[in-house]
Amino acid sequence: MREHRLKSPRRIVCIYLFFTIIAFQVVLAQFRPRARDLGIPFDGTPGTFNAITDVKGVEVGYSTIISGEGKLAVGKGPIRTGVTVVFPKGKEFRDRVFGAWFTLNGNGEMTGTTWLQESGFLVTPILITNTHSVGLVRDAVIEWNVRRGGGEGYSGDFSLPLVAETYDGFLNDINGFHVTKEHVFQALESAKSGLIAEGNVGGGTGMIAHGFKGGTGTSSRKLDEKAGGYTIGVLVQANYGSRDLLRIAGVPVGKEITDLRPERGKKDDGGGSIIVVVGTDAPLLPHQLKRVATRVALGIGAMGGRGEDSSGDIFIAFSTANPEAAKTSGLAQITMLPNELINPIFRATEEATEEAIVNALVAAETMTGRDGNKAYAIPHDRLRAVMKKYGRIVE
Repeated sequence: MREHRLKSPRRIVCIYLFFTIIAFQVVLAQFRPRARDLGIPFDGTPGTFNAITDVKGVEVGYSTIISGEGKLAVGKGPIRTGVTVVFPKGKEFRDRVFGAWFTLNGNGEMTGTTWLQESGFLVTPILITNTHSVGLVRDAVIEWNVRRGGGEGYSGDFSLPLVAETYDGFLNDINGFHVTKEHVFQALESAKSGLIAEGNVGGGTGMIAHGFKGGTGTSSRKLDEKAGGYTIGVLVQANYGSRDLLRIAGVPVGKEITDLRPERGKKDDGGGSIIVVVGTDAPLLPHQLKRVATRVALGIGAMGGRGEDSSGDIFIAFSTANPEAAKTSGLAQITMLPNELINPIFRATEEATEEAIVNALVAAETMTGRDGNKAYAIPHDRLRAVMKKYGRIVE
């Protein structure tokens, strides 16, 4: 009897450790290596998670839809798509934050931007999906808010949500309209802070960037105390750019890795789109956030994006500061960072945008979609070899 009592705790500990290891492996399976894991150097200091969720209050959620293989049968698949959600201040936040948007090239869509520009505020989450699902996602997020008790009477904020898109028709049965409102609800409800997945997830599931498998990526920068100690976070849905122009940390990777292009003749003309979301806790007003949003283009340019004619390059920036900004009576007490002190935020935005795109490329996995169309992941070993060749590697 005494021997049984001694063994039982050991059994319990072993069982506990076993399931802990399994749970840990399941969590790790959701996350892919990141650019810094490969030794790729970047300027600036990232936040704790090196993600947009380093901005306090920001939550990100996904719904990823992968089903079927083989020949395209419209309405049946194969399906390679999804929905991404970014909450500026979490699911429970029902107030406004300052925001602004900018388009580098307008061959794309982001709903709700006219009211954002007019009012300087956003209150709804920002959602990203595929080109042919924008309308459904827009309607679904309105319904989600109604179910939560919002939407009594007309509200320009509530009824004009921000929903953006990039095109995934090379891999996905995009004309099959496979995103449902349940998928949107799933993305909304799953939103969380902390570590978030990258690559073939959410709206980025079926995307291609610079001729490699693209998708969702994120990064952040933490400014030093002399610059205010503010955090700037970026999330991208990358589906743009030509191979030949691809540069990573200044290295002409696209000219070094010239094979592994999308099978079945996808054009390499820089077409596609990229949606970029920038969040910060710096106290910036809408006109300043517009300036921040424009600097996203510098990060894309550093990667080799040129805002080509057939690309939809649309960016949005918001600030979680100024909690009184949405007061409806009396005078709101607003703080504002002087323009003379905004340069570090500009630089951080460019740096985090560039790294977020590289993270999307590094995290993405090779994917075969409709009609056997294939997009190859950037090969990590060859990427490291190229970086070493140019003396741009951190061991």
